[in-house]
Order: sequence, then structure tokens, then C-alpha cells
Amino acid sequence: MSRNDALRAARLRHGWRTVEAAATALTGHGQMLLDDRQFTVSARTWCRWEGSRPGWPAEETAIVLHDALGRWPEDLGFTTPPGWIRPEHHEEERVNRAFTSVTAAALVAGPITPQHVDPALVDYFQQQLEGHYRADMFLGPHDLIGTVSAQYQLIDKLVRSAKGETRRGLLRAGAAYAALVGWLYQDAGDMDGAAFWRGVTQEIAMRSRDPHLIGYSLVNQAQVRTDLGDGRAVVDLCEAALEDADRLVPKVRIMAMQQQAHGASLTGERRTVDQLLDLADQLLPQVDDDLPWGNACRRTPGYLEVQRATCYGRLGLGTEAGSLWTQVLAEVPETARRDRGVYMARQATAAAAAREPDHAVEIARTVATIAVETRSARMRRELATLERAMRPWHDAPVGRDLAEILAPLTEGS
Repeated sequence: MSRNDALRAARLRHGWRTVEAAATALTGHGQMLLDDRQFTVSARTWCRWEGSRPGWPAEETAIVLHDALGRWPEDLGFTTPPGWIRPEHHEEERVNRAFTSVTAAALVAGPITPQHVDPALVDYFQQQLEGHYRADMFLGPHDLIGTVSAQYQLIDKLVRSAKGETRRGLLRAGAAYAALVGWLYQDAGDMDGAAFWRGVTQEIAMRSRDPHLIGYSLVNQAQVRTDLGDGRAVVDLCEAALEDADRLVPKVRIMAMQQQAHGASLTGERRTVDQLLDLADQLLPQVDDDLPWGNACRRTPGYLEVQRATCYGRLGLGTEAGSLWTQVLAEVPETARRDRGVYMARQATAAAAAREPDHAVEIARTVATIAVETRSARMRRELATLERAMRPWHDAPVGRDLAEILAPLTEGS
């Protein structure tokens, strides 16, 4: 009987150069998927699977293999036992549970028992928001989604009893909280959840009648479209946000312009990218509002240069992007682990585009560690982009080094 070449081919396609790397990666994937720290696959077991008598994995291992490699064991060369039925119903149940969790905080059925709502609660929720933004920089999405979603749910409950200006203030706070929940899902790689919560943001913004929040909600929708690679939709949404720009505070105009620049980068328009970011830069000194949301342009060091470097990277301008990332990273504090990791991953891709593969791999070593700590799917996507940029060196020693560095993260790609 021949060896199991199907599994070996799938492993190599996934970037797992050795059976040791494959076993480590599948172990990490299974522990996260099953929420079971005891799940393990040894290199010895993987060697047997690639041998002439691979046998058949346990059902939960079959599910992990399918989730990691996109194929069931019978398509990976394993010996199918009599009566085997693919456990696809497990996947369906998992998706349904996840969707229920995503939507639960926003879809609480009424009626709600009326209660007195003190106006001071508006200030309370606004003050809490800044703390959540800071915590997101340090923790990443997974540890905050539950907390912020629960607070949104409480705001939604209070809105149903509040009246007058207190109600309008809570609606404005609710839109900001929904936007943050949407961002957290987006950073966690759950685009369905992100799109759902971006829709909630827009609904609450419209109900608040606040033009600044309505513009902000459109920019939030555009962020999702940027991650989906739909440049024209990004431009449409940002143009809609800027349609009555004179009514908007400078901060919202800056957010719309920089996001429109991302849309332009997706459609290959470098000149438009620079024009939009230059206009946004002229507005930065005018940002003086006290709105508690959307303050990245004040909070993020080198905010617009981060956007320009990201756009240049998409446009394949490796040298220009790399130079900008060096400047940006000199200002980003070490405590902002998640943001530094994302920026460094983009810097590594720029180095690859500039045909500096050794430098790219050197940067990737640090990024891989941060990606494990923060569990940021956005960072993992950036590392997947780096892998594609490094394909010319796939069979060279530097390419094999990168594969080993990223092997424990392949479940997130």
C-alpha cells in the first residue's frame, strides 16, 4: 500500500513544511476550535497518518482536520470506516450558536418594564467608552466583546424607558457602543458579526438624528467593505458620508476621507490616495470636539501616516510603505501590542515587496509572538498577506524559515 500522499500534499499547501510543524499547528487549532486545552496531536501520530496505514481519526479530530484543511478525512487519504457519516451537523450547530451569540445583545424582545432613567447615566456610559478603547489597544477583541455587548444591551433597555434629551443622549451612546462591538468582531475576523453590528450602529445613529454619528456609521460600514476588498463600495459609502460635509465636525470628515483613501488604494488610484490624505491632514488641527467616540485620529500616533503606509502597501509600493512604517513604529508605544503587531506585519510585507525577504522574516518573528498573545484575526490576515508576498522565496531557506515561524498560526489564515 502506498503512503498517504493526499495528507502530505494538503499539509504542504497549508505551509506546514514538517510533520512537527503540522502537529503543533493542528493542536493549537483544535484547542481553540473545541475550547479544549487537552486536545493534542503528536508528530508521531501525524507520521502515522502519512504512512501506508493511516487508520481513522477520532470524530473530534476529524472535525478539527476539516476546519483546518477544508477537507474531510476520507478526502485526505484516511481509511474510511463502515457507516461513516460526515459530522457536518456539528458545524451547522456551531455556526447557529455563534450567530445567536453575535445578535443576542442587539435583539432583545420587548416590552420592557418601564423604569426611571437618570440623565447622569449618559455621562457614565460615555466615560466608560474611553476606557474600552484603551483596553482594546492592550487586550485585543476577544476579552472585550462580551463586556461591551452587555453594556450596549443595557443602553438599549434604558432607551426604551428614557425620554427627551436623556433618550437622545443614550441613543448617541448606544451608536458608539454598537460601533465598537462591530470593530471588535471585525478585528476578531468575524465579518458576519462585524457587518451585523455595523448595521445596528447605522440604525441607532439614524434614530438619534445626529448627523455626526450618521456619517460615522457610514464610515464604519466602509471599514467592513475595505476588509472585503470592495473598493468601489468603500468610495460610495464615504462619498455619502461627505455629501453634506459642512454639517460634520472635522473629525468625522477626516475619518471619511482616510477611509475613502483606502477605497482608492483598492482600485489602484495612488494620486487620489495622496489627495484625500493631504486634505485630511489639513483638517487635523481643527479637531476640537468633545465627542467620546471616533478619536483614533487624536489617540493614534501618526494616524494619517498609518493610513498612507497601509494604502501604499496595497498599491505595491514596498519601498515607500517601508519607509513610512519605520517612522510610524518609532512613535507607537510598546504597550499598544495589537496595533504594533498589525503595523509590523504590514512593514514585513512592504519589505518583501521591496525584495528584502530576510528583513521581512526578521520582522515576522516578533509579529507571530504578538499574534498568539492578542488572537487578532486582523494580524493573522496581514501575516497571510505576507506569506503571499514571500512566494518568490517559497523554496529558499528564508521561505522555509517563514513557514516555521507562522506554522502555529495557520489555523487563523
